Amino acid sequence: MRQSGEKADSDTREYEMIDRITLEQREYEILSPRAAKSAETKGRAREEEKCRLRTEFQRDRDRIIHSKAFRRLMHKTQVFLAPEGDHFRTRLTHTLEVAQISRTVARALALNEDLTEAIALGHDLGHTPFGHNGEMVLNEIHEGGFRHNVQSLRVVDVLEEHDGKRGMNLTAEVRDGILNHTGSGVPFTLEGQIVKICDRIAYINHDIDDALRSGVISDDDLPAECIEQLGSRHSTRIDTLVKDLIENSDGKDSVQLSENRAFYMNKLREFMFANVYHNKRVKRDEDVEKVRNIITSLYDYYVENPDRLPPIMEDIESEYGIKEAAKDHVAAMTDRYAINMYSEKFVPKGWK
Repeated sequence: MRQSGEKADSDTREYEMIDRITLEQREYEILSPRAAKSAETKGRAREEEKCRLRTEFQRDRDRIIHSKAFRRLMHKTQVFLAPEGDHFRTRLTHTLEVAQISRTVARALALNEDLTEAIALGHDLGHTPFGHNGEMVLNEIHEGGFRHNVQSLRVVDVLEEHDGKRGMNLTAEVRDGILNHTGSGVPFTLEGQIVKICDRIAYINHDIDDALRSGVISDDDLPAECIEQLGSRHSTRIDTLVKDLIENSDGKDSVQLSENRAFYMNKLREFMFANVYHNKRVKRDEDVEKVRNIITSLYDYYVENPDRLPPIMEDIESEYGIKEAAKDHVAAMTDRYAINMYSEKFVPKGWK
């Protein structure tokens, strides 16, 4: 054991700068043969000069974090509409929890953490204000429907900018993971498959935590067989599912939970839909109707008054049409911005 005052060799050793080439080489040395390698990316729609320091997946992660769409997630609903309290999840905190869980799984499976993190951080960029209620309304009123995963891809491909050009120009691996994080599609990378499952692990369990905090449900309401199999505490359930996901996917060409754990996680999800997501205390009819009124009114307003769209949307309108531009603008709004815009355009000034 080193005595006090002694220095290990590493304390005085000189280290060379770690650049992109070094990082790419390390991926081949320490990651699984099944891992996506940044040096072998399927590439970007527009060719770019490579960064001296960062891998391609690290650059994608950084572009997402620095985007306006990512910052707006702070003020977008996760489940509870206008919750009273500071500890309820937002779309941003959900995204960070998904990224943390996903990275843990990727690290244990010797897969690419940077790619996993980039997909996780970008997966919900296209979510509407007011959570899935806003998504439901836009899906009903917009020609062609609305799905947040498709919109998330549209955000990174079209609506955000990078170096003065439209779109972030992300790699094919990150774009695929964002699009297929939900729905029937299966990401072509194992890293994307991790995010798809960890998204569900995260939201089921943190939504239970929020529902318990709000008093909508109690511990005694949770299905006994699920608690017996997965654990009685928030952290225990996540730990159980993460370990199962890792152990069941180790050395395999796909990432998935065991049949037993997947069954009980889905039972918990069914419980949440029946007792929380459609619970009138969580989403009162009058609140849901207010969301419908706000989203519909703003969408119709911009369709009928294209000149009132922000100047940044002019090119979108010109290329994709006014309905697509109106949908993009409304979907990008935070909860409070949508409320403010509705108040500004539809509430007489004397009533405010």
